[in-house]
Amino acid sequence: MGADNPLWRRLLVEPGRPEAIRRLSWAPWLVVATVSIGAFMGQLDASIVTVALPTLQRSLHTSSGAVEWVGIAYLLVLVGAVTAIGRFADMAGRKLLYTYGFGVFIVGSALCGFAPNLGILVAARVLQAVGAAMLQANSVALITHAMPPSRLGRGIGVQGAAQAVGLAVGPSVGGFLIGLGGWRWIFFVNVPAGLIGITLGWFLLPRSRELAPAQRFDWLGAGLFMSAVVLVMAVLSFASSLGTVGIAGLLAVAALLVAGFMVRERRTAAPMVDLALFRQLTFTAGIASGLLSYLATFGVIYVIPYYLEHALGYGAARAGVELTVLPVALGLVAPFAGRAADRLGARPVTMTGMAVAAVGFAALAVVHDGDAERVVELAVIGLGLGIFTPANNAAIMGSAPRTHAGVAGGMLNMTRGLGTSLGLAATSFVYFLLADHSAGLALASFFLAAVSVAAALLAAVRGSAPIASGAGTEV
Repeated sequence: MGADNPLWRRLLVEPGRPEAIRRLSWAPWLVVATVSIGAFMGQLDASIVTVALPTLQRSLHTSSGAVEWVGIAYLLVLVGAVTAIGRFADMAGRKLLYTYGFGVFIVGSALCGFAPNLGILVAARVLQAVGAAMLQANSVALITHAMPPSRLGRGIGVQGAAQAVGLAVGPSVGGFLIGLGGWRWIFFVNVPAGLIGITLGWFLLPRSRELAPAQRFDWLGAGLFMSAVVLVMAVLSFASSLGTVGIAGLLAVAALLVAGFMVRERRTAAPMVDLALFRQLTFTAGIASGLLSYLATFGVIYVIPYYLEHALGYGAARAGVELTVLPVALGLVAPFAGRAADRLGARPVTMTGMAVAAVGFAALAVVHDGDAERVVELAVIGLGLGIFTPANNAAIMGSAPRTHAGVAGGMLNMTRGLGTSLGLAATSFVYFLLADHSAGLALASFFLAAVSVAAALLAAVRGSAPIASGAGTEV
């Protein structure tokens, strides 16, 4: 057996679940729980590192600009690679890529914790981002194919709640770990969690079925696509220092890369992204409205702490506690919104969610000086986003063919990354158009309300197709 079937070859074959687990009526929820661990850790890690940047700057004796690469490098690699990894998973196996993604994430996290200087830390963060991309590209796809179609929205809602909780508790957990043992522990904490994820993934996740045919991977298409995404991300991250000419030049190069990518995908027999996906209105409207929703989410996450600290003189801890209201509200409502989407369809739920968020933003623009009013407005925004997100994600994944679930999941997560950077860049620009902080917050809130209305309108044109036409149970 060893000679004919060596260990390395066996490790490239997805094992089935134990028969006793597969027969459980609630086996699909074990898949959701396993995937939610990765969703929670991904958001926890992102928010923890943001809190730790000042500590890293002091400990590594570097500049604030240099230490920002700890976050920037991670985001660039994650957003640039996640769609290509999703395509590879569609051919090689989603369980395989997801489970080994935990392994890569663990190694990257441990290397981050042991890093003696900033250069090695940034390099380790790149490896960590590859692992995170392997997790994110496959997480929603695994839920899509494990849950019965009538419960897909519910399952994705639970995963969305796990992400929101990770985002909400990240600052407090990060502060606790840094105070307890220093910044290295914000990375070491990922190791035991990742080991649990690997174990559960290996035994509880189903084998991939209906994979795309094994074909030569489209390396040229992947290179063009990743380069374009990284350039756009770089423009959003460094817009303030690039200048008008630099921004225009990089965006022009990105546009040429996108054009080259589209030509390549139309001509090759095995494209990385099947452009036919975008002919489906449900998929295209979902991706576009999702991008705007993430812009609104991370736009308000940026401006509220800035306003509280610079206009009202609150400390970072006080600002962080107040901002936690938004992801907590999102996490509380997401599972129920997923259930509603299963019953009513995606269009009415997503439209309602972004309309509620728009009302919250408009209220924040008018009244934002009182603590109680501001907390309520942030809660309303979080409720709206929590209503929208699970239904939109379920509709996107349900509209994609089963053999393209990894690519669809990768596109979904790439949209989140782009929306994050676009939200920070655009909202920051609007906020600082006016010299007064209060007026700046009002203008930024009106801007985000308009973005939410645009997302609701896009959601309205998605059509009334079943939310999970591509979903089904795997073994």
